Order: sequence, then structure tokens, then C-alpha cells
Amino acid sequence: MTFSAEAIVPLLTRIAEALERMAPPPRPAFDTATADAFVWHADGEWLAPVHDVSRLDLTLLKGVERQCQQLMDNTRRFVDGLPANNALLWGARGTGKSSLVKAIHGSLNAERPGCLALVEIHREDIVSLPALLQILKNGGRPTILFCDDLSFDGQDESYKSLKAVLEGGLEGRPKNVIFYATSNRRHLLSRDMIENEQSTAIHASEAVEEKVSLSDRFGLWLGFHNVNQDTFFDIVRGYCTHYGLHISDEDLQREATEWYRTRGSRSGRVAWQFFQDLAGRHSVQID
Repeated sequence: MTFSAEAIVPLLTRIAEALERMAPPPRPAFDTATADAFVWHADGEWLAPVHDVSRLDLTLLKGVERQCQQLMDNTRRFVDGLPANNALLWGARGTGKSSLVKAIHGSLNAERPGCLALVEIHREDIVSLPALLQILKNGGRPTILFCDDLSFDGQDESYKSLKAVLEGGLEGRPKNVIFYATSNRRHLLSRDMIENEQSTAIHASEAVEEKVSLSDRFGLWLGFHNVNQDTFFDIVRGYCTHYGLHISDEDLQREATEWYRTRGSRSGRVAWQFFQDLAGRHSVQID
């Protein structure tokens, strides 16, 4: 069967139009001016702006003053174009690790509007880091790349790509990007992974090196721990003062003590959960 030129051209046009309809939509252009915070979507390789970040005021974070000062100093240096370290915030659950990162980002932008972007990458999307870093590099804006609850289990090999991106890769991380991560583990790898590495290592020193090599990519380690009773009360009292909730110290301590005992721990998260319950019972709005 033969087709004339007049018949082939419309046919090819229809085929091209059909292929265009089937093609995935183009990746949205990344404009760092659209927001101060973004969430990375690895499936489509695009950044979704977040205009209302869920965070606490820096003054409300108590019991972590030393960690706050160290991370703030490190972040200020980064914003000023000076050398700064990737940071690993590790320790007990609910002790303010991610809250501190978001609070520092908000505090610096309040001082100098637009000076710093915050991009959150989910732990399962770590393998897409090279593509994200290229986008952030092209954007040019100083950016905290933030991964909450970072750890690796089982046969997960993506931690090796993270090691390369943080320090050991050919390009390394862009100068306008710094990586902050939180984890319940100081060394990020699960006990099973560490034991597997130890069982296959020729020398014990090799196992130890593999155990700490990922965490070593973070030049700044900050430990977080559950707070004592006095600090727990200070945290709750700080919330009451900030949000205008009036209650006697005696009643506040009695109710807060009962709350943390039922939860079995004292942490910033438990204090915030108690205050939300308290504010609800006292009809106090929380912005």
C-alpha cells in the first residue's frame, strides 16, 4: 500500500499530536522567589512551595539552648557565604530536633527576609538527591536541604549515594546548599546493617569505619535528650505566656505532672501535646 504526500502529512500530524497528548506534563519551573519553603516531589522532579510552615517560635524551644546556638551560628555563617557544616541532629523522639531546624529558618528570614530557603526531602527520596541538588544549584539561593527522621534499614543501599553527595562525590554539594538531617540514631544505620557489615569485614577496623562513615559526612553533631522536670514545666509555662493562657503555677504543675506520667516521658513533644489539651479546655486559640 502506498500513500501520497498529501495523505502522509495529515497522518504524521495526527501521530505527533497523539504522542504529545500522551507525554508527561512538563516539569514546573522552579522559582526561588515564590516561597521560603518547599517540599521535593521526586516522582515528577519538582518543588512544591509551602507558604505556611508549621513551626514554633524560636523563643519557645527550651532545654536545647546549646544546640540552638550552635546550629544558629552554623546557619548564619552559611547564609553569609562562609564555610559551614552539614548538621546531624540526633537523639530521643520529640525532643525538638526538627522544630529547631524550622525555627532557625523562620528566625533568620524574619531578620533578613528571603535570605534562606528550606527544602524538605523525604527519606525514601534520597536516591533522587543528585537531580534535586542540580535544581537547587541552578536556583542560586542559599538553601537548607532538610531530611527529617533519616535512617536506613535492611538491604537499603541508598545511604551510599547520600555519602557520595554529602562529601565524597566528584562535585560534592553545591556551595549554596547545606544538608540538615534529624535521626533517632547517631550512626543512621540500623543494628542489623551494622552487624552485616561487621560479619563481612576482613578486619574489625573496617566494620567500625563503615559504621560511622555516613555520620562522619556531617561536620556538626547535635545530641538531643529528654528534659528534666523543671525544664518540662518551663516549656509548658512558656507556651502559656506566649498564647495568653492564665493558670496558677500549682495547677499547671499538677496537671503537667499527671500528663507526662501517663505518657511515660518528658520531652518537648509531650509538653506541646499537653499544652494543646490545656488550651482546648481553656478555650484558648493556638495560631
